Amino acid sequence: MDVMRGLGERGESTPLGGVENLMLHFTPYSEDWSKLPVIVSGEGCYVTDDRGRSYVDGLAGLFTTQVGHGRTELADVAATQMKELGFFPNWSFQHPRSLELAEKMAQIAPGDLNSVFFVSSGSEAIETVIKLSRQYHNANGEESRRKVISRKIAYHGTTMGALSVTGIPSFRAPFEPLLQGFYHVPNTQQDPEGAADAIEEAIEFGPPETVAAVILEPVQNAGGCLVPPPEYWKRVREICDKHGVLLVSDAVICAFGRLGEWFGIERFDVVPDMTTFAKGVTSGYLPMGGVMVNDKVRSALASNAPMFMHGSTFGGHPVSSAVALENIRIIEREKLLENVHSLEGYFGDELRRVAGEHPIVKEVRGMGFFWALEIRPERPDGTKLAEDEYQKYFKGVLSRKLLEGGLICRFDDKEDPVIQYSPALVADRGIIGRIAEITDSALTELERELGYRS
Repeated sequence: MDVMRGLGERGESTPLGGVENLMLHFTPYSEDWSKLPVIVSGEGCYVTDDRGRSYVDGLAGLFTTQVGHGRTELADVAATQMKELGFFPNWSFQHPRSLELAEKMAQIAPGDLNSVFFVSSGSEAIETVIKLSRQYHNANGEESRRKVISRKIAYHGTTMGALSVTGIPSFRAPFEPLLQGFYHVPNTQQDPEGAADAIEEAIEFGPPETVAAVILEPVQNAGGCLVPPPEYWKRVREICDKHGVLLVSDAVICAFGRLGEWFGIERFDVVPDMTTFAKGVTSGYLPMGGVMVNDKVRSALASNAPMFMHGSTFGGHPVSSAVALENIRIIEREKLLENVHSLEGYFGDELRRVAGEHPIVKEVRGMGFFWALEIRPERPDGTKLAEDEYQKYFKGVLSRKLLEGGLICRFDDKEDPVIQYSPALVADRGIIGRIAEITDSALTELERELGYRS
């Protein structure tokens, strides 16, 4: 057996067990898991594996470590909180950290999103949105409003409700039949001009009195950083208001600075009725997620329902809350939102410069610190690659060369093949330049293999 290895106290290689025991997430069984990197440490925008090799973490873990790796401030507040109160639930009780975090979240959230329900993950946040929307309409005497509309190819989580919202057929297929009443419309890449109108058509077909909510990401992740047309979000807001449907922003990825704003949706000058969050709220140092709710939703429940019939053991966990508060302080103190805005143009320019040197690149798109290169799955003459060729060159050559070059990013092909980048918000021009350099080298090798270059 090819056993993975770890570092001993002085850096020497030592056997590391567990490779036959750990089940990895979204990792094909066809891969040799024993050869996958074992990440043992991190500092800033870099992580190091068990063999001492350093990588640029161009994905911030998983769109998550906003303030970078190795922040002792977060470890310190976690340790202090554990000594004071390691755990107590938010079921009929409160504790100082969740109260402080709720107040802070209301301050930084847009518009009248003044109330927060804490959970432990993004999928749980989407489950909460589904329940909130249904109970809200029930409280208003509209019990028939149960349907949810989302977009094709959009990813919203893995639990059964969140998976029902998700619009990726391959993710859904192993677990069907899923929940009823979930409908998917074209995303803004599939139909840039008609994507908003497709939402209204779906609501009207509903019919409207049966539709509870529309759930969309500010910038759709799956499919490769799909930035909507300028007026898309405003149009969807008008449509939802017209038909009495709740508008939900799923900001699990886009919040806490990923787009240069606290919740991402601010980039489009719209306030939703609810927004989810997770990942970046603690920079991943501890699990946390939640839903921000506007005054209309909270008031309807408080006035017409005995309680919100939902709960999560670890929602608002005192240690996670303490870490989230400090994470927000770091973002404010180090002006990381401003850093994203100041480098957004440079990031895009660097990727466009790379794209200009590689005919295999079809498009560059993104905003903030959330970018993608769309790649043509074809030979220079336009011939589409056969499936075995595609696997060989894209999931073989390209993915391998990116990693060998020292870059952790994402190669995604839920629709068109893309390379995605989402570094920590502390990234500077040097990190962005290094991301572009490694990508350039990997694309050169891919083009050479496919006959674009001699």
